[in-house]
This record gives sequence, C-alpha cells and structure tokens, in this order.
Amino acid sequence: MLETASATGRPYDLLIVGGGVNGAGIARDAVGRGASVLLVEQDDLASYTSSASTKLIHGGLRYLEYYEFRLVREALTERERLLKMAPHIMWPMRFVLPHSKLVRPAWMLRAGLFLYDHLASNMTLPKSRAIDFRTHSSGRPLKSDYTKGFVYSDGWVQDSRLVVLNAIDAAERGADIRTRTRLVHAERVNGLWQATLEDRNTGTTQVVQARALVNAAGPWVARLLADTLKIPNSKSVRLVKGSHIIVPRVFEGPQAYIFQNPDKRIVFAIPYEQNFTLIGTTDIPWKDAPGRVGIAPDEVTYLCESVNRYFKAEVKESDVVWSYAGLRPLYDDASANASAVTRDYVLDLDTQNGAPLLSIFGGKITTYRKLAEHALEKLAPVLPAVAGGSWTANEVLPGGDIGEGGFEAALGRLRRAAPWLAASLAWRLLRNYGSRTYEIIGEANAMTDLGEVLGGDLTTREVDYLIEREWARTAEDVLWRRSKLGLHLNEAEKTKVADYLKQKAA
Repeated sequence: MLETASATGRPYDLLIVGGGVNGAGIARDAVGRGASVLLVEQDDLASYTSSASTKLIHGGLRYLEYYEFRLVREALTERERLLKMAPHIMWPMRFVLPHSKLVRPAWMLRAGLFLYDHLASNMTLPKSRAIDFRTHSSGRPLKSDYTKGFVYSDGWVQDSRLVVLNAIDAAERGADIRTRTRLVHAERVNGLWQATLEDRNTGTTQVVQARALVNAAGPWVARLLADTLKIPNSKSVRLVKGSHIIVPRVFEGPQAYIFQNPDKRIVFAIPYEQNFTLIGTTDIPWKDAPGRVGIAPDEVTYLCESVNRYFKAEVKESDVVWSYAGLRPLYDDASANASAVTRDYVLDLDTQNGAPLLSIFGGKITTYRKLAEHALEKLAPVLPAVAGGSWTANEVLPGGDIGEGGFEAALGRLRRAAPWLAASLAWRLLRNYGSRTYEIIGEANAMTDLGEVLGGDLTTREVDYLIEREWARTAEDVLWRRSKLGLHLNEAEKTKVADYLKQKAA
C-alpha cells in the first residue's frame, strides 16, 4: 500500500534519519528555529549507540593524551550547560583516580587534571585535588597498594532519557517524530529530496518530500549513503564496540572510580540504580555490519580484571546481573589503535545536484547540543528555514524546570504535594520525569488512583504516559530505555508489563 505526501502536501524543510541523540538534538534545534521537521527512526528512540554509553557528561580526560584540546574544551563547556538543562536526569559526580605506578606518572595525572579544570571558562563544579587514600573515605574499597590519588568532577546522565526529552521538546514545538519508520529510498527530484518511508509495524509506505536531508544514522551513516542514497563519499566511520557490565554494588558512597589499566586504557566503576555498580567500557574494533551487539566472554573477563586490580572486594564473572554493548560510530581518522580514534565529529555537506545532504560522522553525547548547532550553521546558507539564531544553550529540556534549590528541594515539594507516594517512588519519578511527574500523578490522591501495579512500583498510569507522550511501544522500551526497571523486576513482572503493552496496542 502506498500513501503519498504529508498531511499538508508541502515539503518538509528537514528530513532527519536517525533517532539517536544527534538526530533528536538537531530536530529540536531546527524546529525551534521555525523549520518544519520530520525525524524517522527505524526502531525505538535511542535503540542503539545512544542507550549504550558509559552515561557520562564529561570532557574526556583521557582525550588530552591525544591532544584533542578543542573537543575537550567544547565538551567541558557543554557539561556545564547540560547539567542546568536537565537537572532531573543529569547531575554532577566526583571521580576518584588512584595513582598506579605501572601506568602514568603522578605528575602527568596532575598536569592533565589541571588542564581539565581550566579548559572550560564556565566551570562551576569543584576542581580536582590530590587525596591520601589512607585517610580519605574513598580509599576504603581500594587495596592497600594504592595510597595516593586524585579526585575530580564530571557529570552523569540517563542517556536514553536525554534522547527522549529532546524528541519530546521537538514534537511539542511542531516536529513530526516517527519511530519504527525506515527510510527505504531517497533521491533528489527537482531540487527536493523525495523519500519513501516504511512503517515497520504495518508494512505501509509513504512518499514525502524535504528540502534537505540529515543523515544522523550513527553506525549506519556510511551504509545509508552507499546503499540507500547511492551517493559516493570519501569519509567513513570506524565502528568500535563498547561493552559494560552491571554487578551488585561493590562500594559505598556517591563517588565513581576511574582506573588505569596496563594497556593504557581506562575503566570506570560507577554507582548505578542504587543497588548496583556499572563497570565499563571496552574498545573493540567491529568489522561486521552494524546492528545489535552483545558483550563477549573475554570482555567480561577484561572488565572484572580491570577493577580487581584496585578493589579489595573481588568482582567475579558470575556476579554480572546484566550487560549491554553498543557500537560507537567514530570518524575514521586512520588511527591504528581503536582507543586513539578521535571522538570528535565531522559534518559533511553535499550540495551537488540540488537538495542538500548533511552526514554526521562521529560525535559523543556530551557534545550533541553543540553538534546540532554546528549542523544547522552548516545548512543555513543553503536552507534558509534554519538560519535563525541558536537558542538551545539556556533552554531547559522537558521536566528540567524543577524549581529553586535543585533536586532535593524539588523532591521535598513533591513529597509534600503527594505524601501518599512511597519515598522510593517519588525519588524515581522525579529522577525520570522532573516537573512532569505532576502530569503522571494528575489528580491522584492514593496509589490506587494510578491504576494497577505491574511490577515493583510501575503503575499502568506511568506506562500510559510513556505510550502517549514518549513513543514507548514494547516492554524493552519501558524497562530498559525509558527506565532501568528491568534490573528491579522479576520475569513474571516483566511479562506482565509486556502483556499490558500488547493489550494497549491491540
């Protein structure tokens, strides 16, 4: 079945392919400048790379070793902005860096941290300092071999929720966001892009037109150019698999740890979902086709060994309760070592034969907002609809207007407004939805007003909100991308959630 054109019959200004953080960020920025925007994603929002990160808002301390000063400066500047834009899903964190005599000398770490503190002119987080693990509380989980180290600041993010919030804001400003929608074919016709889209749920197709196309397909960026658009390009991506493991909590306290390995790589150990520790990441060159990837046994071993060099409590492979892996689509700069491949992004604009095509190679979550600004600046001379001024730097994301006093003060106000909410549920709702928690609880005066409890503290009212406002369609969308409740629910409860979503879709 073939439908034609959009509801108005007019071309969109911008067709964006890819519902990861870059695509969603560009959609939000562009529609806020007055452009008509259609974003299509072949699966769910943040299905791949953007939900498989180490979940850090950071400058990338180790990138200094590769002289990526511009990228680190930009990322550190963005870190400060992002922490203000969505204080419900992003927050500062202190990172503990033990000094190991087997790797980098102490003077090098001290110099790197000094640079890290001073590359960003707008830094408000506490600066780095040296610490003695024999007296500092962060030394308790560490082996006695480690007596000296450093502590510095960075940020944490619920990565897949960051993508969803950008998409929500874009949609509320007028963008057309379509998940489970695949670009089947696109070609330039009379100065416009004519694109055939397939609804992956129904199999129906639709033809739309757009004045410009943005290829934000992440791991598929090169394949989209070569196979779908049939456009030659000299640039390419280098896919690198990064894997993480989740284990029961290894240490107490809100701090994270960054460990140096003899191979010069670093591994993080981060507090996760109250009861767990997240450990990652690996850097494995990926030569096969992009798609879903999983952790390999040798990666689990590597991550366990990496933290066991430092922690007193041994982390065993049998401790792993969950793992995830993703492909980072890094711009191929011909580096021999996967860890040394640039994390910077490259924007490639093709205006040959009319309608512009912008392809995005590389990028990282921390710099997604700035990447979107740069992308639209690059398009503006050939697409007047996005020529308006940049506006996203100081605009909060949906739910980010949590009020004075930060998260704890906002939590106190929520507890007073809805004293019938369990403390743990109030905390979780505010951490996921910020001020939009009040939209979920509505006029409810008791837990029974939120509908049936499907598992843990997940109610049908919350799932309905995720379906209606956040494009959730499957249990995986709800339990692993809109939240991490999959870690807390048993199999029977997960099945109950899946059955409810199927019932709603029927």
